[in-house]
Parts: sequence; structure tokens; C-alpha cells
Amino acid sequence: MNYGLIAGNGQFPFLVLEGARAQGVDLSVVAIKEETDPRLADLAGDAEWVGIGQLGKMIAYFKKRGVTKVIMAGQVKHVQIFSGAMPDMRMVKMLWQLPRRNTDALIGGVAKELAKEGIELIDSTYFIKDKLAPAGVLTRRKPSDEELANIEYGLFVANEIARLDLGQTIVVRGRACVAVEAMEGTDETILRAGKLAKGKLTVVKVAKPGQDMRFDVPVIGVPTIENMIAAGATCLSITTGKTLIFDREELIKLADRQKISIVGSPETNYAENS
Repeated sequence: MNYGLIAGNGQFPFLVLEGARAQGVDLSVVAIKEETDPRLADLAGDAEWVGIGQLGKMIAYFKKRGVTKVIMAGQVKHVQIFSGAMPDMRMVKMLWQLPRRNTDALIGGVAKELAKEGIELIDSTYFIKDKLAPAGVLTRRKPSDEELANIEYGLFVANEIARLDLGQTIVVRGRACVAVEAMEGTDETILRAGKLAKGKLTVVKVAKPGQDMRFDVPVIGVPTIENMIAAGATCLSITTGKTLIFDREELIKLADRQKISIVGSPETNYAENS
């Protein structure tokens, strides 16, 4: 069986590549010109560079390599759709058929086009299950009562915006919402919150209700903690079993040095509990 990788930005594609190789699997890689770190193509060996809208070229490459299962890893910024990139005819037809152009619809459309060619989009954590967040407190310091109250409030709000596919992160202070993620991403949301109300901030990042693990899986890494430090955030809640933690040992050490509390919170469907 031949596996492929659609690589966006950041560390995620590198970890998938390494995880696959550790299991004796070489991946055929499609790298996105506007997003992928150039170093990935050098590591991959077998890679094809495509523009953000070149869906037909991507599919043709996978079919030529006999790929039947594909992983999508790394962010492709939603705003790229509005950047003036020129899509090919296959992408134009797909976009025309979409009832909306949010993240789920766009990536779901790509998945359907792949499926038409006998290529299955699979769980993006398939080769790196060991990097998913465990339950409970991950750091030396537990959340304070105030932070726990922020988390409780934040989980309700964050799950609602995630359900609407607006974002996955909110920043809370005093059980009030300071910043909500949209297209800018988690890091920018945290920094914006710091400008609005620096100090005593709790960051709540959630998986979408019924998270499709094939795409848009929540991720945190060392930069997440660095931005929390810059913003004066003291606590981070992430969804157990649905959030990837990159460079976990380094991340936890940095959080501990700064007395930041990190907790793996269970997935909750508030719609069912209301």
C-alpha cells in the first residue's frame, strides 16, 4: 500500500514523515508552494511542489505514484483562498459546488475529489498517535480555582465557535471572553488577547465537536507557550486525545519554568448536555 502526504506549514508534516519512516513507510509528498517549509522536500526525497489551487496536479502526482491513502498535515491558512491564487479547473469546479467556503467544506471538498480517484484521506495522526494529549494536568502546577472557572466557561464558548467552524481557540479572563480565533490562528489570537488584557489570561483550545481527525486537528507547540508568556497567559486547556503536542518535553519544561499550568480536558458535547 502506498501512502501520500499533503504538507502544509509548520512542524506537523515533518513529524508525520518521521513517524511514517519509523514504521518503515516512505511517503510521496505534495508540498504547497505558499505554505510548506522548503526543507521538507529535501527530507522527503519524493516530492512534488504545487500551488495552493492546483488540485488536478496534486491528484495526478498521487495517481502516478500509485498512492491510495493520503494524510493531510500542517496548516494551509484559510486566508490563502482569498489571496489571489489562481486555481486550476478541477479546483474551480470543486469550489463552485461548495455551499460554503469554511475550513470543513473546503477540505471536505478536496477529500471528495481524492475519493473520486480511489485515494482515501485518512486520520492525520495515523503515524503519530503518541503525540496526542493525555488527560489531566501535564505540568507541575495545577490550575487555580480562578483558572478552573475560566476553563469551564471557556470550554462552553470555544466548543460553540468550533461547532460553527470559526476557530478552535478563545482567551478568557475573569470568566469573560477576551479574544476569539478566526482566520488568524491560535498564536495571533493569544497575542491579540495580551494587547487587550495582559495578565491572568486562560487559553482554551478545543477540538471541534465530532472532530474529523483527517484534517484541522488542534496542535500546540513551544511557540504556543512562548506566545502565552508574551501575552501574560497563565493556563492552557486542550482537548484530551484530540490535540497534538509537538516537542512535548521542551514545551512542558518551558511551561514549568514560567509556572504555566496545562491541562488535558475531556471532550464535551454541550449541545447534548443543554
